[in-house]
Amino acid sequence: MKLQKATFFALFAVLELAADPTRQLAAAEIADKYGISLHHLAKVLRDLGRAGIVDAARGVGGGYRFAGNPKRLTLMDVIELFEPIASEGLGGDEPPPATDVGRALRLVLNEIDEHALATFRSITISTMLKIVAQRPWAAALGERKPRRRTQRV
Repeated sequence: MKLQKATFFALFAVLELAADPTRQLAAAEIADKYGISLHHLAKVLRDLGRAGIVDAARGVGGGYRFAGNPKRLTLMDVIELFEPIASEGLGGDEPPPATDVGRALRLVLNEIDEHALATFRSITISTMLKIVAQRPWAAALGERKPRRRTQRV
């Protein structure tokens, strides 16, 4: 399964903004952090604004703020804004196979797409933020988790 650039940019922006919904960020800050095109990100943020997922403020001190409900908004809600999701999943634009092997392969690939779509429908933005905080990839890369600071009384 392959997602378009705009979809990734949208997911980056939504997760970055949802991490602190009280914070307002400029599009340039998000683009710089993720090394992505500011021009392309601006178009994505406009679409997210039209969908009611982010709010935009113009002018000096302007920027974007998360406006959705992170416990209800799923990855699929964001993905559907940017991806043509057909009934046969995400990879259904290939011509129909003309052999039994080709048909069997298409059947398996469609099933994989359906599993992926079900996963996207079940993971909320809140869940993704928890995964980011847990940093499960850190152990595989030999990184250390940032230590939580406890307040001494």
